[in-house]
Amino acid sequence: MNMTKMSGSATPTINRDSYRDVITTYLPLPIRTEADNERALSQVECLMGQDSLTAAEGDLLDLLVQLIEHFEEAHYAFPPEMQSTPLSMLKFLMESNDLKQVDLIGIIGSKGVVSEVINGKRGLSKKMAIALGERFNVDAGLFLA
Repeated sequence: MNMTKMSGSATPTINRDSYRDVITTYLPLPIRTEADNERALSQVECLMGQDSLTAAEGDLLDLLVQLIEHFEEAHYAFPPEMQSTPLSMLKFLMESNDLKQVDLIGIIGSKGVVSEVINGKRGLSKKMAIALGERFNVDAGLFLA
């Protein structure tokens, strides 16, 4: 892709022949069905498997990834009420590790602080998130909103 100067800013110039050749192998269209999504995913895998991409192939790859993300966000995203929160993640990890509130005393604070956190009356601070991440051997970001 060449860059030309127009009105004081650089704008990309598309090699139309190269782009036309790429588009004839896969015509990017809106993804409306699971079959459309599978075809787009297959094309992305094919492009990503190449050692190097032309500018037109790179543009097609970017476009396909955007189309796939749009489809999957609309069809596979959890509704807000099912998405995890720092507190739900903490409770899940406590249950998975057979831990009680008392087991977090000293890790995130006193008995009162632990109780407030578990009952949703207090949020987790960055310091608490780091301590919990170390305790459960997970990324501290799981405990930050």
